[in-house]
Amino acid sequence: MKAFAITAKKTIQEIEIDEPVIDSNEIQLEVHYIGLCGSDLSAYRGLMPLVTLPRIPGHEISGKIIGKGNQVPDSFKIGDKATVSPYTNCGICPACRAGRVNTCEFNQTLGVQRDGALTKKIRIPYDKVFSNEKLSLQELVLVEPMSVGYHGANRGEVRETDTVLLIGCGTIGIGALCSTVRKGATVIALDIDDSKLEIARNFGAAYIINSKKENAIARIKELTGNEGVNVVIEAAGNPATFVLALEAVSFAGRIISIGYSKEEAHFNSQLIVRKELNIYGSRNALRVFPSVIQMLERKEKPYLNLITKIFPFDQVPKAFQYWDENPGIVTKILIDVKG
Repeated sequence: MKAFAITAKKTIQEIEIDEPVIDSNEIQLEVHYIGLCGSDLSAYRGLMPLVTLPRIPGHEISGKIIGKGNQVPDSFKIGDKATVSPYTNCGICPACRAGRVNTCEFNQTLGVQRDGALTKKIRIPYDKVFSNEKLSLQELVLVEPMSVGYHGANRGEVRETDTVLLIGCGTIGIGALCSTVRKGATVIALDIDDSKLEIARNFGAAYIINSKKENAIARIKELTGNEGVNVVIEAAGNPATFVLALEAVSFAGRIISIGYSKEEAHFNSQLIVRKELNIYGSRNALRVFPSVIQMLERKEKPYLNLITKIFPFDQVPKAFQYWDENPGIVTKILIDVKG
């Protein structure tokens, strides 16, 4: 069965793998779309610390159920459209015992710590599958990345009285934006690309800042009466943006860090103490897939506008090369596996 694997820095190749054989509690999914994630691009560039090579990428998935084991509930039907939660959890580590299975110490995300879904068919435990007939297959592939951002806003306990700075307006950032706006908070969106900022405005950001074109801190102070924002959601994964978060947040504020960076961040730790900040890590997504699916079903925003470009399956290397060469203009690239 045809698949694509990252085999070396900036090298992705077609390979052959065995067809999946399902266990009694598993579903066989025919893959239709794969969304490329920032972690996939980082792995392609040799900058993703959690990935070892070779690795088949792909954890943003939509497809159709084509097989099921004898222990899979009748609610899952052959032909159903579905998406997948790509994470695992051990059930016994401290995080799992605390009910925070999204950050299981031994988690293995598809396409990151284990081979992913950039292939024709996959097998997956039924409790990781979310079937849905109301959304299109292109909408379903957006559920996982938007859930990551949605969870980040929940981690930071965002509420209607907050002014939130969102750093990074990719798909994960837009997921955080949607959650934050639904909670009633005021959002300042910051990015270095005008097209992404325009998407953020269309999704509910009250203010936008292009940090390449203006002094971000000065503008944030202007918008907040020199106080700074109550909450920063850092979804860019850059040492410089983490430093910016510390500077932009108010005294007694909160920072939620979603983005991964291979490089170390060097920052003034006095700001954490002086401002008495709460700093939250936010990893994967916890029990929010159904909420994001319901949000997409309501068609409140132009969610499909997040898709920048769709490449056919046989052009996967071109898709990675395109994103590597044009990172500023890409919000979401899809691979059309089924064609």
